[in-house]
Amino acid sequence: APAWRFAARLASAMSMLFACATGPAQADDERVRPQGQPSTVSALVDADFGVSTRQPGLRRRVQMYQWQRDGVGYRALWSERWIDSSGHDRAHANPPAPSIAGRSWMAERITLDGHPLDADTVRQLGRWQRFRPGFSRLSGRQSATFQPEGDGLGSAENPMAPAIGDLRIHWEELRLPPLADKLNLHQGRWVLIAGATAASDSPLAAAEPVAVVGFGWSW
Repeated sequence: APAWRFAARLASAMSMLFACATGPAQADDERVRPQGQPSTVSALVDADFGVSTRQPGLRRRVQMYQWQRDGVGYRALWSERWIDSSGHDRAHANPPAPSIAGRSWMAERITLDGHPLDADTVRQLGRWQRFRPGFSRLSGRQSATFQPEGDGLGSAENPMAPAIGDLRIHWEELRLPPLADKLNLHQGRWVLIAGATAASDSPLAAAEPVAVVGFGWSW
């Protein structure tokens, strides 16, 4: 056969071999489902209180006991938002916004079975769940101000009768539901299967954006 026919046949054979080698592998890759649990490079830490978690997200929530207008009168309540009392009477003035505030942390690198898991996917599927940390690493100043209260910390001498300006703090982890039916491996990265959501019967509150707007803070 002429040389050009031989070259054409060789090219056709190589093309078929390449298709056989790559086609099924790509299809198999897209059918791979998660087997293990997500992992992070290091723990997320709220250094102000020594609270940490190995989950993909950590959130600190801070509430202050304050006066709020209630019709023609006032009522005291816990609020994460500082209530401006400049229009209140003197007997119902609120303290300045506290120096410690709500804050969130998100893991920079999350993997699942050795493959990357995007933070956006984690936020889509994740649920915030309150947890009770250990408080053995509180500084002297913090331990003088706060005491364990429920799942978190509080500054009230009597938690059953808080005073205006008292604080309470709790922490939440961003937890993921079982992922076997929610993700596929595509080109080496986990992607969300169309229509997949977190379990509808989950008792956890839906994940909110990582940026938490609250009291301005500094120590």
